Amino acid sequence: MRRRVRTGPGFRPTGKPLRLRRNPRFQPCAAEPGDELYPNGIFEFNISRLIAFISAHPERFPTEVVELTEIPDYGSSKRLDDAAVHAADLSRPVLLAEIAPERFSLIDGHHRVAKARRMLSATITARRVRCPDHVSFLTSAHAYEEYVEYWNSKLP
Repeated sequence: MRRRVRTGPGFRPTGKPLRLRRNPRFQPCAAEPGDELYPNGIFEFNISRLIAFISAHPERFPTEVVELTEIPDYGSSKRLDDAAVHAADLSRPVLLAEIAPERFSLIDGHHRVAKARRMLSATITARRVRCPDHVSFLTSAHAYEEYVEYWNSKLP
């Protein structure tokens, strides 16, 4: 399968990720009542707002088919509610966020991944959210500052 090389914000025309610059005016993505949040270590993302952004800009986040073996399990499927796994809608793509250069973590769709695995599927549809597209959906200034430092430490 051929992959398109992104040339949007944060990427050189070669597709190599750029060093992030700390924005002193960064505003955390505030959570509204009912928003879904996903903690990934100290990095907490506002999933509800991120999904709304992706829906408004689908051309920037093409749907692709991903091998389930690319998504680590970490035993999380055993901790998920069986009824929620059974009800999961596999027609909705999962979200994979680029947490470090070319390293993606599942930030939305754990129940869908668990259902696909239980059905012995080999693949699932996904949208990849590259850095820096997801940075503005961090929910605290501290997490933002730590993320900029973390990201930059992973670059050659």
